[in-house]
Amino acid sequence: MNLKLVALLLVLALGVVGLFWKQARREPLHVSGFVEADEVRVGSRVGGRVARVLVEEGQSVDRGTVLVELEPHDLLAQRERAVADLARAKAEHARLVAGPRSEEIAAATARRDQIAADLSRLVDGPRAQELVAARARVVLAEAQLELSRQEFARVKSLHEEGISKDADYDQATSSLRVAEQTAAVRKSELALLEEGTRKEEIAAARAKLAESQATLEQQSNGYRQEDIDAAAAVVASAQAGIDVIERQIEELRVTSSVEGIVEAIDLRPGDIVAPNAPMLSILDRSHLRVRAWVPERSLALRIGQKLRVTLDAFEGRDFEGRVAFVARRAEFTPSNVQTPEERSKQVFRIRVDLLYDSETPSREALSSDASSSGASSSDAKSLRDVIRPGMGADVWLETARDGAGN
Repeated sequence: MNLKLVALLLVLALGVVGLFWKQARREPLHVSGFVEADEVRVGSRVGGRVARVLVEEGQSVDRGTVLVELEPHDLLAQRERAVADLARAKAEHARLVAGPRSEEIAAATARRDQIAADLSRLVDGPRAQELVAARARVVLAEAQLELSRQEFARVKSLHEEGISKDADYDQATSSLRVAEQTAAVRKSELALLEEGTRKEEIAAARAKLAESQATLEQQSNGYRQEDIDAAAAVVASAQAGIDVIERQIEELRVTSSVEGIVEAIDLRPGDIVAPNAPMLSILDRSHLRVRAWVPERSLALRIGQKLRVTLDAFEGRDFEGRVAFVARRAEFTPSNVQTPEERSKQVFRIRVDLLYDSETPSREALSSDASSSGASSSDAKSLRDVIRPGMGADVWLETARDGAGN
């Protein structure tokens, strides 16, 4: 009886030990997810006709790599015109800053003096000698008129008798008219001299003198600061116009803003692209992550918690990840992750950012496992050359539930 009892106790002890040993060897819990990367859509602000396409789908590119070149159309001519406008604006600004030249000031002074002399003559009126000469011209004109009248009377009488020719008669008539007009003009000139200068003429001359004096003072003092500032503003505006055109010319070369892989491109030389329209997409290799869905019973992750990440393409090697996001609300498991039975369960979405250095070799295709059950490594740089949305991943959660991996 004692032997049977001992045997029974031994069997029970072995069962308990086996149960504990089995639990100790239990594999960490895990859920599946995806490897993700940001997609950058690259385009140009100016648009236009495609001149060259310099990359292909799947090609690795660095930041600043030229992807597409567009034809310049009339941008180069616009830049030449803008440069010429800037040169003219700078020349005008320099002229205003330097002020009038000495030759310009001398010319303005001479003009002012001439106008002042004319005004003085108008105010003083005619001299006595001018009146004597004017009266003499009147006497001479009247004498000439009298002679023309006598000659006309003689020729007319002969013409009526048929002795003189028609040409003689016409000549006498013309001479008489000229003498009459000359006498009238001489009398008018004498009357003006005797009357003196009119007030309106003196007022107009004084206004003209004031204008010339103001012009001389302006040139002597230099140009106004307001004019100089306005010219400087024109220079700044012209320079801004050149800067805008230069930026547009730079936009003719579409470059990559990230280090990544060309994901999609559907362009050929000669195609027309609209301004601000995406031309191609690039997967950003600088920021890779794993997206997964965790059941509520296993949700013991913290933001910033580090996890060990294993990649199928690097069997036996470890990579490091960090929990970056845990959803606040539950959702249903996506259909392409779990079985139909599992999709009926509500889960919480998480995101694990992958950490890597610059020395790990690259691969053509891979999926990943995110785990918190062991040591970590920073050699996940291999992901940079293979980022593709939808890569399979498993996130291991048992150790994370116990709070390890921090």
